[in-house]
This record gives sequence, structure tokens and C-alpha cells, in this order.
Amino acid sequence: MEYTEILRQIALVMAASYLIGSIPTGYIIVKLFTGQDIRTVGSGSTGATNVKRVMGKKWFFVVMLLDALKGAIPVALTAIFATACAKIGLLPVLAAICVILGHSKSVFLNFTGGKSVASGVGTLLALDWQAGLIIAAVWGVVTWVSRYVSLGSIVALALSPLIMWFLNAPLAYIAYAVIAAIYVIYLHRENIKRLKEGTENKVR
Repeated sequence: MEYTEILRQIALVMAASYLIGSIPTGYIIVKLFTGQDIRTVGSGSTGATNVKRVMGKKWFFVVMLLDALKGAIPVALTAIFATACAKIGLLPVLAAICVILGHSKSVFLNFTGGKSVASGVGTLLALDWQAGLIIAAVWGVVTWVSRYVSLGSIVALALSPLIMWFLNAPLAYIAYAVIAAIYVIYLHRENIKRLKEGTENKVR
């Protein structure tokens, strides 16, 4: 394959994945049904946890599912159809990185957004469904026991590289899990501060 074709595929995958990741599902749903700007409520995030504060538990799960699909679809399609750098799994990883960047820094919301947890788990599911399911289960268990969504998110993403490694995932996927973990934990830095202070909001 010619270098120009490789570069074309890389550019197309990165741009499309970022734009799909940028679709602000939580913002759209809250705006559509309540007229509010979700960024002015609670934490200011467009993610599922903040949507729950406005619209309740049902919409928490709806937004979480949509954001996970938003993460999974670009990565899965890239893995199926893209041929450039296929042997090392580079393009699906680039797609995954661009999706979580789009979700947290949406071009449609002046580069604001959510914390990329659901979309990040969606990308991990698309890369390795077994690892993704385990990571999602860790998130669910820690969140249920601790009653902190943020703690479940931090623990699940922090463990994701180890889970990928344990399941013998490609090196590129493990590297992505490290990148995603660092990025998502960084986005939760205020939550970490509140957890330490005992002022973090509980999910129930």
C-alpha cells in the first residue's frame, strides 16, 4: 500500500472518529426534553451522571448506552474496513483516541463535554470485547459498592491496561488502555479531590 493511501486512511479515520465522539448526546437529550443547558447544571459535564441529576435514572442509562455506542462504532468499523497498519492495530487505536477526545472536547460545544468514561469503555469493548466486559463489570461493582460513579470510573479505567495485558491483547490495545486511563483519570481530578475531602456526590 502506498504511503499516500495510508495517510489518507489515517486522516479519514481520525477526523470521522473525532466528529462522532463530539456528538453531545447528553447535551442534546437534556436540551430537547427540558430546554436546559446541561453544562450549567451540577458538574457541568455532558455525561450520563450529570444527566441523571436533571432527568433521572432512566436517562442516565440511556445516555450511558448511547455514549458507549458512540465509542464502539467508529472503532469497530475501523477495525473491519481499514487496511492501513492493520497488523499492529494502529488505526482502531487512533479511532479510539479521537473518540474520547471528541467526547470530552466536543467541537460542537466549544470544546467542552463529558469525562469519556462510557465512550472510553465503548472503545475498549470494540477493541477487545472480553476485556471491555470485564472493565464494565469492574465499573459496575465498584460503583454499586462505593456508591460513587467517579470512583468506579477511576478504578475500572486504571485496571484496564492490566486486564488487556492479562487477556493477551495486542500491544497497541494495551498502550491505548494506558492512554485512556491516564486521560480519564486526569478528567476526574476534581472528583478525586472531592473524594479525598468526602464531598463527592453519591449515585444513590
